[in-house]
Amino acid sequence: MSAPTTTDLRSRMPNPLPFVPEMAEVAGALHKVIKNGSIPQVTVHLLQLRAGQMLGSTYFTVRETGDLRSAVESEERITAVATWRDATCFTDAERVALELVEAVLTPNPSGQRVPDELYARAAALYDDKALWTLIMAIAHIGFFTPAALIAKPIPGMPPGQNYSA
Repeated sequence: MSAPTTTDLRSRMPNPLPFVPEMAEVAGALHKVIKNGSIPQVTVHLLQLRAGQMLGSTYFTVRETGDLRSAVESEERITAVATWRDATCFTDAERVALELVEAVLTPNPSGQRVPDELYARAAALYDDKALWTLIMAIAHIGFFTPAALIAKPIPGMPPGQNYSA
């Protein structure tokens, strides 16, 4: 038996835009912010890939892996995202971005998810605009997480074509 192709897959729900067209404005604004040039797009894709892995979202993981490949990132860097702490192929700025997204997405029953020490390391590597952009890149994933996990868009399909009718 062969594996199903993207065209064989179905989402749980239809495209949300006919039902909540306002969503496009919010998504568009978030996309504009994270593409403002203050941080490399590769960093955005790396942290969003890590978020997808942590959330167990095939949609995010496939999308971000594809975006990294389109950006001509090495397979070593793409596959090492899951074990970035041990990998030697990431810059200090990429490492702190990956650590921030993990901190935000990991519950901490004993207190702060983002301790002052982590914030200080991020602030030392990113100016205020870049740090806000990094925060919005994490917020972007947070905004789309319910849709990815509940509606289950089709992995590998472009936006607008990633939902079944």
